Amino acid sequence: MQDILTAGRYFRKKYSVNVYKTPISISGFTCPNIDGSKAHGGCIFCENDSFSPHVGVQKLKGLFLNINSTKNPFLSSQITQLEFQFNQSKLKLSKKFNAKKFLVYFQSFTNTYAPYDTLTTLYDKAFKLDNVIGISIGTRADCVENRLLEYLSEKSKKKEVWIEYGIQSTNNKTLENINRAEKVEDVIEQIKKTKTYGIKVCIHLIFGLPEETQEMMLNSVQAAIDLNVESLKIHPLYVVKKTALANEFKKGKFTPISEELYIDTLVKTVKMIPSSMIIQRISAGVSDDSLISPQWCNNKHKQMYNIKKVLEKEGYRY
Repeated sequence: MQDILTAGRYFRKKYSVNVYKTPISISGFTCPNIDGSKAHGGCIFCENDSFSPHVGVQKLKGLFLNINSTKNPFLSSQITQLEFQFNQSKLKLSKKFNAKKFLVYFQSFTNTYAPYDTLTTLYDKAFKLDNVIGISIGTRADCVENRLLEYLSEKSKKKEVWIEYGIQSTNNKTLENINRAEKVEDVIEQIKKTKTYGIKVCIHLIFGLPEETQEMMLNSVQAAIDLNVESLKIHPLYVVKKTALANEFKKGKFTPISEELYIDTLVKTVKMIPSSMIIQRISAGVSDDSLISPQWCNNKHKQMYNIKKVLEKEGYRY
């Protein structure tokens, strides 16, 4: 039985203790695909409440930042949010999983889409939190300035520094279908640039995007391999309320990926990637009434059980 290199195994080997990511959602962060600078409405599947447990907590009215914002009067409140959410997650993870060290994960929306001074202040604070080994930043490839890469590169000499790029697919037609407002060629160039700064990269891919075949999904995996990124996150596309995708589903214009096809594509992915590549995530779902379809995504524990069972038949342990 071959052990898949999970984030837990990677960090435990490196630090000799259990290391867990603490998800953080900072009010005021948005996205150029939402605020109109590149597009409106966000990606068709975007409803951030379904992706993070902290969205909606302590919202700051009237605060919507972008890279060109000239002032941020709520920075002290954002720091308070960071500390509060970290301490909540740290306590929970310590009790449940005996976590000893932590990676602060800036999760919701685009976490480099704010003024440089705001970003570095928040990141500096995160680095200094108790038992934190580093940070991981979820973002888009078109929202990372060179001076921020220089700052993160310097920090990476002493701490873990990861950038998580939400690519979703490396097919331009697919990106157009989901209103991503990005081109694959630009994304690839940004990832290559990021790696030259010595910053670790995690790529997010979604299986089951509109009109994508299994071959197209695996082409995206191959692109990640060719880029020599350190890590992957993969999850199925599911439909939640209050999204453009929900409207498409109700009109009969979108059919979610089946559990069987998703797991088969995942198994093929595991067989493709080098053993040194970390797979941080292989499932996702929503267990509340916001989920519209597919229903196999409404129970994460059952989903993981089914995935692990098939992987084990193929000789892999997740």
